[in-house]
Amino acid sequence: MSANIERIKEETLTELGIKAFCRLGLPENDAKDVVQVLVMADLFGLSTHGMSRLESYGDRLKIGGINPKANIQVERVAAAMVKVDGDNGVGPLVGMHALRAAMEVAAQCGIGIALARGSNHFGPISPYLLLAAEKGFASMIGSNATTTIAPWGGTDARLGNSPLGFGVPNPGGNPFLLDMAMSVVARAKIRDAFKQGREIPNTWGTDAKGFPTTDPKAALDGFLMPVGGHKGYGLALMVDLFAGLLSNAAYLTHIKSWQDAPSEPQNLGHFFVLLDTNRLGSTQWLSERMNDFAKILLDSPAADPKQSVIVPGMIELQKMQEQRKQGILLSADTLQLLHQMTQ
Repeated sequence: MSANIERIKEETLTELGIKAFCRLGLPENDAKDVVQVLVMADLFGLSTHGMSRLESYGDRLKIGGINPKANIQVERVAAAMVKVDGDNGVGPLVGMHALRAAMEVAAQCGIGIALARGSNHFGPISPYLLLAAEKGFASMIGSNATTTIAPWGGTDARLGNSPLGFGVPNPGGNPFLLDMAMSVVARAKIRDAFKQGREIPNTWGTDAKGFPTTDPKAALDGFLMPVGGHKGYGLALMVDLFAGLLSNAAYLTHIKSWQDAPSEPQNLGHFFVLLDTNRLGSTQWLSERMNDFAKILLDSPAADPKQSVIVPGMIELQKMQEQRKQGILLSADTLQLLHQMTQ
């Protein structure tokens, strides 16, 4: 194990995280919501979206860019539809409120949608997908983001790397969880490469003139490359229409950059669409179909004998199981920051 990486028990990391966010001004229950999402991200191995986000969230909380005492409001506008005003709260807190609201109406109506505004970066989508799946809900979840992608054929950033996720529960096994951004990689991975002095593949980003680059600094000054070319660009647009425009949040270039304007509200938007699978059939029915679905895929002969066939969420759920037993891998810098903020 690298000297820059340490293992920490899930319970210890959770306790430290709650203390840290309480020190930043959050009420304890709100801190628990935020930390649940971030710790789950670390359990999945998504360290760029886990407790390491304490630094950027914390910096903005300290200068008033994020409201530590957010008064989040949920308004039911139709039988199966709610609007959530996040009051510029910490993103995962707004996300958890929206998820719970969507689950409540989906349990009553069979399907539910929550549209959230007044939010900030809400972590990865995978934790929300899993929490929904554990309650029997299939889900489609998305968020818009700070502009990092140029319009197809354009030369300046006018579109965010908006993440989109899908989850389907499996009462008798692992759910399917697909969590993807619309770029080849998340911007956080390029930032990490820059901090570590590493080059990046030339498929990750372009420089400010739109040319592919292996220089992470040039890519950070330029644009992310959308997955699938114009198709990824189109998907990112649709996510922003649902998450930003329809929720009455900011969208496209109206979104403030948390790096360039950290003291200003971002007003990010999210959407949560949940389907109550209990309305479709018994848990045995769903389990049998899901396990058969997975078996058809996993029984395909592997092209590389050293690398088995995978299905969405398999790697993350395996990492979660492993790290719950052995401890969560966390960077020494993040652990040091946690200890500093809780002393």
